[in-house]
Amino acid sequence: MTDTPAPARDYRDTVFLPKTDFPMKAGLAAKEPAILERWAKLGIYDRLREQRLGRERFILHDGPPYANGDIHMGHAMNKVLKDIIVRSQSLMGKDAPYVPGWDCHGLPIEWKVEEAYRAKKLNKDDVPVDQFRAECRAYAEKWVEVQKGEFERLGVMGDWADPYLTMKYDAEATIVGELLKFAESGQLYRGAKPVMWSPVEKTALAEAEVEYEDIVSTQIDVAFEIVDAPNAPELVGAHAVIWTTTPWTIPVNQALSYGPGMHYQAFHAADGRRFLIAFDLKNEFERRTGILLDSGDLQEITDRQILGSQLEGATARHPMHALGGFFAKPRPFLPGDFVTTDAGTGLVHMSPDHGEDDFELCKQYGIDPVFAVDGAGMYRADWAWLGGQGSVINKKFVAADGPICTDLRATGALLAASDDFKHSYPHSWRSKAKVIFRATPQWFIPMDAATSVGTQGASTSLSTNGVGNAAAPPFALSEVEGPGSSNGATLREIALDAIAATTWIPARSENRITSMVQGRPDWVISRQRAWGVPIALFVNRATGQYLNDPAVNARIVEAFRQNGADAWYADGHQALLGPDYDLADYEVVKDILDVWFDSGCTHVFTVEARYGEGTRANLYLEGSDQHRGWFQSSLLESCGTRGRAPYDAVLTHGFALDGQGRKMSKSLGNVVDPLKIIGESGADILRMWVASTDYFDDVKIGKEVLATASDSYRKLRNTFRYMLGALEGFDESERVAVSDMPELERYVLHRLGMIDTELRQAAEGYEFNRYTRLLTDFANEDLSAFFFDIRKDSLYCDAPGDVKRRAYRTVLDVLFHALVRYAAPVLCFTAEEVWQSRFPSDDSSVHYLEWPLLPSLDADDVVGAKWQEIRALRVAVTEAIEPLRREKTVRSSLEAEITVPSMLLDADALAEAFIVAKVTPGDAVTVTRTDFHKCGRCWRHLPEVTTDGELCDRCEEVVAHA
Repeated sequence: MTDTPAPARDYRDTVFLPKTDFPMKAGLAAKEPAILERWAKLGIYDRLREQRLGRERFILHDGPPYANGDIHMGHAMNKVLKDIIVRSQSLMGKDAPYVPGWDCHGLPIEWKVEEAYRAKKLNKDDVPVDQFRAECRAYAEKWVEVQKGEFERLGVMGDWADPYLTMKYDAEATIVGELLKFAESGQLYRGAKPVMWSPVEKTALAEAEVEYEDIVSTQIDVAFEIVDAPNAPELVGAHAVIWTTTPWTIPVNQALSYGPGMHYQAFHAADGRRFLIAFDLKNEFERRTGILLDSGDLQEITDRQILGSQLEGATARHPMHALGGFFAKPRPFLPGDFVTTDAGTGLVHMSPDHGEDDFELCKQYGIDPVFAVDGAGMYRADWAWLGGQGSVINKKFVAADGPICTDLRATGALLAASDDFKHSYPHSWRSKAKVIFRATPQWFIPMDAATSVGTQGASTSLSTNGVGNAAAPPFALSEVEGPGSSNGATLREIALDAIAATTWIPARSENRITSMVQGRPDWVISRQRAWGVPIALFVNRATGQYLNDPAVNARIVEAFRQNGADAWYADGHQALLGPDYDLADYEVVKDILDVWFDSGCTHVFTVEARYGEGTRANLYLEGSDQHRGWFQSSLLESCGTRGRAPYDAVLTHGFALDGQGRKMSKSLGNVVDPLKIIGESGADILRMWVASTDYFDDVKIGKEVLATASDSYRKLRNTFRYMLGALEGFDESERVAVSDMPELERYVLHRLGMIDTELRQAAEGYEFNRYTRLLTDFANEDLSAFFFDIRKDSLYCDAPGDVKRRAYRTVLDVLFHALVRYAAPVLCFTAEEVWQSRFPSDDSSVHYLEWPLLPSLDADDVVGAKWQEIRALRVAVTEAIEPLRREKTVRSSLEAEITVPSMLLDADALAEAFIVAKVTPGDAVTVTRTDFHKCGRCWRHLPEVTTDGELCDRCEEVVAHA
């Protein structure tokens, strides 16, 4: 009978494998709502405020989104980034409150309510204003609640029970109070200037409410017959030619402008007419019009040329002069430094109603706007040419075959017209309709008037313009400006100084907002709408000046505080005026404030109201478009009332684009919905993406990008899972002093200290792309691929009381406490899950914790440089083994014997670090297969193992004492 060898014993039950219930599969979409519910029961936000009471405060003031519609990816990116910063500041031990807020007034909400009206074939103007405002308020309230839930689902922690809303009564009272501060200090006037106007929404728009799109417009060349030219009499009878892409402004033309230093010539055409244009634009004119011009010989060219300055005093007549009245008035030639030879004819037609340059130049020569185009873009009914017709943004109306060009063609003045000029043009970001420049009565905050308190009113009346029966001007023009004799700084100067004193992140953004403030016009703060905070002023009908009485202003503010802005629409104006004034003597201003003024005041009724007068935010954070929006309106409001910025630092991030770098658009079908991502993958995946992006620039998001974020998340989660399993049962009795630890453990603590410093610097600099990369690289490269890889043998196979194993678990405990804290600001749900998995509790949270305190390392214990060399050598060893593995000469590194040129540790320690059978010195890294046999428990190939499957000395001792 043949003896059958006994089967090798299975030693798996003697190996100390990690044990944990923490799942490898995250299942975030299902887990996160339960974690949110737990936080709500804990009252985690309020508890944190109690715990951090008295600490240094860090205030990130939330920029208010509009309360209309579900959140989009831009919202998600913005709110997550804010939350990461707030949580990181709390982690660093500060009291970091976060008060979310909403912009509840203004056109976006009105527009939605009006859409519902239009669907029912109702006209908003037929609805009582109090009813309309109530519907706007209800609409805003609905979407505040919807968005609140969506932001909370992102893991954003804040005072959701008491957010700030611009439509709260206290907020409305504060907003009107801030307006009245401008009024009391003389920083407010009413005047007529061209502003961007939406004929569709029938209101002025701020620059931040406008976006530019490429369109194709009608371009025309129009001839104005010269009737007088005292400095160049030979031009009488010639035709001055202008070129424009806004044919609808010709019916409102009042002058022509020339460049004083430019050269002009009256060229002869075949039909006998002479056309005055800039000499350098002859070819361009011929190309557009098809009219060939006779230049004559060289001497004639020289003789016929004139300088633009010779056109001073010249006049021309409007092509529609036969209509009489307004159109029969001579059109003067005016010098304009904005006239160039870049395009056109070198002559520019002037309509002070519809252009900033036009308005300013004409104003110098006493030419006022005529207000021919109404709020809907129609010509006034009493206007002699095209009265009651329009709209001026209607493409057919202004086309080459439309009524304007048809009438000009009939007079012989239209030299060319074509519907083919491609250019960029402003549109309302809400209605997507074209906007126009339109002179209207508006309220302005001056940028260049001295800001000393006091007023010096100047009333200006308008002459009757147009034709037909004399009619009252459409409004009483009044200008109430600061005294010209004051030596106080201007709002522009104060704002520019404040910009220079602010930290801008990234630094290049300072140049952007500086240039915007340097070149911006006066701030138009009025809107011709209903849903907003009214400009609560009384204007004296006789003088045109607004009433500036602190007692009246105080009553207005108190009325708003008691009843909200609706108080202005009630019948209590006489009570607000008090016994010293008669309501009959005053116009009650009906315009509302620009919503940018509303949001510019949020620092007052949020930051100052909650944390004390004079308190300003540490940080404002929004998208880069807010340099012309909230950053600037907040800056101007605070500088105008407090003489400083409302913030210490401003961080701007880019926009979220699709995976191909395109702007998201429903029409393109490339919108990435954050709510869908949360529902499928969980909010922490989205948070990982935000933190991983270079958000100072535009960022991409799509399937591939999210897959990368998911992979990074998975690796970090597995790092936590491994640590939880490896630390199972760990207690203080196991802890080993740093001085008693092996070099590898001391090296890892050294690396942790370095990473800790870099992470803190990144958090303090709001560089969370760097922060997240440092954290994930450390977890993947220093820990999983290096430290954990080397020490898994000790963890699995050493005796529980072995010093090396205890030291490893001690360091794992330090790593766990550090990494879970580092991860918490970014992966707020997962960090909580990890913490509760190890330290379950009904009332604890990882987010109560502060920045980790790491064990100190003596100078003699800093072994970083040495172990960096070992790691580099380890990489070389791994690369040298790989060809043998591919050839199946060795199945794993444990079967390899190597030589190395540098024995940085003893042979056994190096073999352990390289996870090989044996290390010997040599001239270079070489690899051969070992002859040692394999231990049946630890699988290492060691000299004391005489037969595969037997135990090495260590394993035999551990098993014997198990």
